[in-house]
Amino acid sequence: MAVVAKAAGWGNLNTGNWVPEIWSQKVLKFFRRASVVEDVTNTDYAGEISSFGDKVNIIKEPAITVAAYARGQKLTTQDLADDEIEMQVDKANAFQFKVDDIEERQSHVNWQALSTSSGAYKLKDTFDSEVLEYMRQNALAANYYGSTGSPIDTGFSAGEVDPLTVMARLQRLLDDQDVPEENRFFVAAPIFWEQMSDVNSKILPVEVTGDNQSPLRNGRVFDGLIRGFRCYKTNNAPKSGSTWYASVAGHMSSTATASQIAKTEAFRDPDSFADIVRGLHLYGRKVIRPEALAVAYVSID
Repeated sequence: MAVVAKAAGWGNLNTGNWVPEIWSQKVLKFFRRASVVEDVTNTDYAGEISSFGDKVNIIKEPAITVAAYARGQKLTTQDLADDEIEMQVDKANAFQFKVDDIEERQSHVNWQALSTSSGAYKLKDTFDSEVLEYMRQNALAANYYGSTGSPIDTGFSAGEVDPLTVMARLQRLLDDQDVPEENRFFVAAPIFWEQMSDVNSKILPVEVTGDNQSPLRNGRVFDGLIRGFRCYKTNNAPKSGSTWYASVAGHMSSTATASQIAKTEAFRDPDSFADIVRGLHLYGRKVIRPEALAVAYVSID
């Protein structure tokens, strides 16, 4: 099949890979990283988000005072506070692309559907990265293990810290803050889980995983709990170049998020025979309980 000539400066599908006789209908897709933020934050307060700049009001849990009591003593009634935390929906990301009618007609690939799916994923990926970094920055300073200037060197050689010890330290820091043990999470970069699965690691014994059996597991990252944490692997873990990355742990009540793809629309390009597709993602995030977040700064080998 002859390839239709391109106008000067036209860069869409520049190599002609959309031509069905040259390339297969099966398009290679990038490996897609798992999104974790919606699994480790509280989305109960989302409500309705209709436009950029909306806000969500979150009622704070009242702090109850407990006092000593003796028989016959008259109790003082405490007034409950109805304080609110305001979560502003002040973050927005977007994508836009177009597909020429000729390219669409002569291709066996549905470029519009394929690219829309990819754009939606990138919005979600950007959301993950930004919110995890925000959580790192707003964790209680007393809940840090290591620092940006002196990260923890993990591994199993002399002088290095066992990754399981890192998890144990964050577990203890959360315990010190009376953070509930249920619904705790631990998010780390792939290199952390690679070290964790080393043959010298203690990840296999039953007493660590809490399972009746002790398989070497992968996926999300584990079906069960390690040190009381649900475990997640992501390339969106906060990091600084080749110096350090941050493992973020905590309780899902620590951070509230409100997220939605606000609009995805297609319309005709007024300047050519093509469809333009664009998508808009609105979201907000708010750390409600900084004491329920803990961060380990780990060196990148």
